[in-house]
Amino acid sequence: MDIQSPDKLIELLDRHAYLADEGLATAAFLALRMGRPLFLEGEAGVGKTELAKTLAALLKAPLIRLQCYEGLDAAQALYDWDFARQLLHLKAAEAAGVTDVSRLEGEIYDRRFLIARPLLKAIETQPSVLLVDEIDRADDEFEAFLLEVLSDFTISIPELGTIKAGTPPVVVVTSNRTREVHDALKRRCLYHWLEHPGFDREVAILLRRLPGCTETLAMQVARAAERLRQAGLVKPPGVAETLDWTEALLTLGAKELDPGRAAATLGAALKYREDVATVLGNGLLSHG
Repeated sequence: MDIQSPDKLIELLDRHAYLADEGLATAAFLALRMGRPLFLEGEAGVGKTELAKTLAALLKAPLIRLQCYEGLDAAQALYDWDFARQLLHLKAAEAAGVTDVSRLEGEIYDRRFLIARPLLKAIETQPSVLLVDEIDRADDEFEAFLLEVLSDFTISIPELGTIKAGTPPVVVVTSNRTREVHDALKRRCLYHWLEHPGFDREVAILLRRLPGCTETLAMQVARAAERLRQAGLVKPPGVAETLDWTEALLTLGAKELDPGRAAATLGAALKYREDVATVLGNGLLSHG
């Protein structure tokens, strides 16, 4: 898809119910045009992962997700051999009387026995959108390995040779900044920090994503979310939680945010007991 400008990208994202501001749209547009990974950093729930999903939808490309975690290594991200199927193949060959060792060795390391993990799958799938989610949860060693892969989108498999992407995937890397990601990886990417949306934008997001939501309810929930983000909570609600909270209220038939229903559905917005206690104890839901 030929996207001519950041404004055009804003329009296309909007068709998929993702409301991007000019800064984010410009960063994403440049990443697409320049073939560079897009590094998105910000609080959880501000729309980083959702942008990757939306880009995949508008580009009509599969989304391939690599969820990062502590201890993630290259083998889990790249590929693995299907040892069970290889063993079955050897047993079948033995039963058939095959004794040519060289032939068997070549057969068991055939491509059909290779399990493609997210990075290899993204390189082999064209077009594709590769989401490297929460890179800050992975170890430093994996960061260095990922930098190498993103530099040339080439993977070397000793038994098969080198696999290189004909058309590199669109890459979105996200971080919740639980730790600092090394500068080397950031330099390889185009960087954008996602803030929580302003009041008007959050209202627009709620109305766009939840057609049954009234403007009154959207404004009241957005205003309440704004207060919660200023209350020094362990985990303030992001846009994802605001959407969940509003959907919970709509499920109960609410047309506006009254303190009783707000308190009853607070678990959709806050995920820590301490935060719930702070909000209820300080009467933060009783404001208009």
